Amino acid sequence: MTEAAYRYDTAPSAGRVWSWVARGEVLLALGVVGVVVLLIVPIPAWLLDGLLSLSIASSILILMTSLLIKKPLEFTAFPTVLLGVTLFRLALNIATTRLILSHGHEGVHGAGHVIETFGKLMMGGNFAIGVIVFIILVVVNFVVITKGSGRIAEVAARFTLDSMPGKQMAIDADLSSGLIDTDEAKLRRKELEQESTFFGAMDGASKFVRGDAVAGLVILAVNVIGGILIGVLQHDVPIGEAFSTYTIMSIGDGLVSQIPALIVSIAAGFLVSKAGVEGSADKALVTQLATNPISLGMVSAAAGVLAVIPGMPVIPFALVSIGAGVLAWNRSKAASQPEPVKIVDAPSEAEDEPIAQTLAIDEIKIELGYGLLPLINDLEGRRLTDQIKALRRTLAADFGFVMPSVRILDNMRLPSMGYCLRIKEMEAGSGEVRIGQLMAMDPRGGQIELPGEHMKEPAFGLPATWIDDSLREEATFRGYTIVDPATVMTTHLTEILKENMPDLLTYAEVQKLLRDLPAEQKKLSEDLIPTVVTATTVQRVLQALLRERVSIRDLGAILEGIGEAAPHTTSITLLVEQVRGRLARQLCYAHRGEDGALPIVTLSAEWENAFADALVGTGDDKQLALAPSRLQDFIRGIRETFERAALAGDSPVLLTSPGVRPYVRSIIERFRGQTPVMSQNEIHPRARLKTVGAL
Repeated sequence: MTEAAYRYDTAPSAGRVWSWVARGEVLLALGVVGVVVLLIVPIPAWLLDGLLSLSIASSILILMTSLLIKKPLEFTAFPTVLLGVTLFRLALNIATTRLILSHGHEGVHGAGHVIETFGKLMMGGNFAIGVIVFIILVVVNFVVITKGSGRIAEVAARFTLDSMPGKQMAIDADLSSGLIDTDEAKLRRKELEQESTFFGAMDGASKFVRGDAVAGLVILAVNVIGGILIGVLQHDVPIGEAFSTYTIMSIGDGLVSQIPALIVSIAAGFLVSKAGVEGSADKALVTQLATNPISLGMVSAAAGVLAVIPGMPVIPFALVSIGAGVLAWNRSKAASQPEPVKIVDAPSEAEDEPIAQTLAIDEIKIELGYGLLPLINDLEGRRLTDQIKALRRTLAADFGFVMPSVRILDNMRLPSMGYCLRIKEMEAGSGEVRIGQLMAMDPRGGQIELPGEHMKEPAFGLPATWIDDSLREEATFRGYTIVDPATVMTTHLTEILKENMPDLLTYAEVQKLLRDLPAEQKKLSEDLIPTVVTATTVQRVLQALLRERVSIRDLGAILEGIGEAAPHTTSITLLVEQVRGRLARQLCYAHRGEDGALPIVTLSAEWENAFADALVGTGDDKQLALAPSRLQDFIRGIRETFERAALAGDSPVLLTSPGVRPYVRSIIERFRGQTPVMSQNEIHPRARLKTVGAL
């Protein structure tokens, strides 16, 4: 193989190896393997010096990171980091123990220069001083810092878990009222989950530091006692020299491991005690400690009094008194100055923005009296915001498009227990409910016979009574329908939305529906719009369907129906009739009875001919011109026929011929909008019909 071919074959593999090494998970795995190697394989003193230096530097890095972050969740990896550095220090302790016991007879430099320097520096030539300093460091770390940090993390984790349901419901309330969007809600829920996980992990991670402190004491005792025995018995070192050498190295080893442990414990303390404080530690302390001139003045006075007490050092307390006094004077002077008045020469576009924002219209709005505000934060029952969220999901599944967000706000001009429903800022309905009571209604439409406040149900105008909660069981036993205040408002809102769905289906919503079509139907939309029909025409057809409460969920079939009729007519009425024929299966299924049959009321030949003869105009411009007397007869007959069917337990549809259906529907929707009118072309071949009346 030539040299060039060899380079060609080996270069890619070398690049892949380097890319693997550069990946974070590979480096982490190599680090863990390295710690395991330290536990097993002896290492030279020069390498140990480098690793000890790395341990000290990493602890300082962790401390600085904890000080400078703005909130604890920015350092969620701290429990994992704490475990890693603790294992690293323990592995170094074992490696230093191996060197001390193996090379301690050679002198204090046998375990490396770092351990030798720490031992001589901290001991100051006195063994007792070194031991006492080491024990004090262990006690400070173990008893004070670590125990306090662990307690803070434990309490924080407990309170975070207890408050999580309330915080989640607050997020849902803000989302339902339109204060935040879906992305912001997801971000807040994620932060809430991270917060609970973080403090729970910190509570457990503090146990690592405790174990590290105990291990440091045990390792110190093993190094001193074991080193002296090995030096005297195996290497014939004089006992005095052995005691001096092994004690210096053992104390140095303990200090080298405990100082980084103390630094990391301090970092953990800063991290968990920073919960609820925004900004880095220095800014938070200055903002909350050094901004009150009265507090600074008291510090200055107290330090001044201590300075003049006989025997006290004058200079330190005098400097503190002067410094605190100057700072208090500056803060007091700054607080007494009025805020500068800004003089604006000419208005700018930025100042016009708040006025422009007032032009925004809320599609759906609920205004509550101040007495109904508990419905938003009801933690025991079903909250209004939860029911509205479920309502929007249900309407989306039933009618094929997502309703706009509902904004909830208070209105002091409303009665205490009153509410107002607005569509596009216009009042669409209003009513009153009673907090702490239940609305009871007789399914047969009569007045119930229980004590309470009699009134009309706001959604349908049926007789109803507000009863006390203690009468719930008796009302249930009598077969009455019982609903809570939030459900009353939600039901009223449901009917209002169904009546105003055509107005809520804006051009932007239609464009969104077309963009969200499945991939196999997008080609149909692209071929149809705008070459055959415009998006506005599609919007008007969809609005006409929603006006008769027909679901537009099957948008593909609707577009197919429009595509079939659009080349032959521009009439919205004829386009709608063509689409309804396409939706025959859906229409028959939606209006079927409990027995699976479609209940119908047929229109007699006399009325069919009357409507056909009353059509005036040609082509797509036909209009209905029925005599007023005949119109009143028709309305009276419809009411009587459908009331009889309702008493029999049926909810029939009115069946007409295709030619007159739109005109019959235009009359019925004025006085009985919930009554469906279908033509014979909209009856699916497999539908089972049940005639319950005739007109």
